[in-house]
Amino acid sequence: MTRLLIVEDNEMNRDMLSRRLIRRGYEVVEARDGIEGIEIARNQQPDLILMDLSLPEMDGWTATRILKSESSTRHIPVVALTAHAMAADRERALLVGCDAVDTKPVEIARLIEIMNRLLVRSELAP
Repeated sequence: MTRLLIVEDNEMNRDMLSRRLIRRGYEVVEARDGIEGIEIARNQQPDLILMDLSLPEMDGWTATRILKSESSTRHIPVVALTAHAMAADRERALLVGCDAVDTKPVEIARLIEIMNRLLVRSELAP
């Protein structure tokens, strides 16, 4: 089963996204901020990370930069989730190492399409 890590500080967003992905056959692990997200990614080695960019403690840009700089986690695809649809935010997310960017509110079909495209590279799509 494909394991996803959702790094999202908003409990309602995290819960809604988790439930929708679990129903589609994914295993979901959750983190509330960038620091917790890094720790979980290191320890549990998820197949893909959904990273909110606006997080407390440590933002998603910084967390992604750290994950992509470490040999144990750099292989994990990261999809940035952001409410900011500005081109500069998208470019910045890609520059720090995000493999894709999707906007909030999340459109589940579009997100799964992005995830599957990244997971197929690793032959992990459910």
